[in-house]
Amino acid sequence: MPDEAVETLRTPTPTRARAFLADALRGGAYVTLVGACTVESRTRTSREHPRARRHATCKPDGTVLVHGPSGHRPLHPQPDGDRVDVRVDDDTGELVVAAGPPSGADQLVARFDTVELATAFDVDDHETDAPSGTEADLKERVLERPALVEPGLRPLATERDTPAGPVDVYAEAADGQPVVVELKRDRAGPDAVSQLARYVDALAADLHGDASPRGVLVAPGVTPRARRLLGDHGLDFAAVDPPRD
Repeated sequence: MPDEAVETLRTPTPTRARAFLADALRGGAYVTLVGACTVESRTRTSREHPRARRHATCKPDGTVLVHGPSGHRPLHPQPDGDRVDVRVDDDTGELVVAAGPPSGADQLVARFDTVELATAFDVDDHETDAPSGTEADLKERVLERPALVEPGLRPLATERDTPAGPVDVYAEAADGQPVVVELKRDRAGPDAVSQLARYVDALAADLHGDASPRGVLVAPGVTPRARRLLGDHGLDFAAVDPPRD
């Protein structure tokens, strides 16, 4: 999207609105929708809202908020996750916007039978600078200062092969326990946790003796769902930014 540009669609068909929304989010744009929709929350506080004219906001980080005519709070809290799924229902022809993990067990779902207005534009955040370094820069920083991950950590190899693929950094903890370090230059989501868990399991099967490797995800931050998954898998997290340009 060109700088300063605001793209606008008026009364698009659901199919056109889906393509517009998908392209805008793929390009990192901020999208708003106005139209008649139903809203369903598939979370611990499940509720349904009947068809009404509403305003929805879709942010490039996976946040989706649907607002009614009053108040500053959305109809439902954003579910954990950083994924927005956009499709057209083959049976009803509705534009379906779902936020949350792909399993559908914890989602916010808005179903638009009409879209009156769709806009897409870039929003700058001048208060919080995004990491500008690459993943290679982050790896170099961790190798030079492994204590940023944890005290006493000693890197042994990079791109160590396992049956699940090469791990970014293979290291040894202060107590001698093997450690798998997975690096992400941006805020990490559930996919990064699953990747790390596969590496840890593969390395555990590959190592001899009673060695039991740990896993540490290293990134500037993690999504709420990723943090919960780290706990479920018994994995650790270390907040480290790549060096800035």
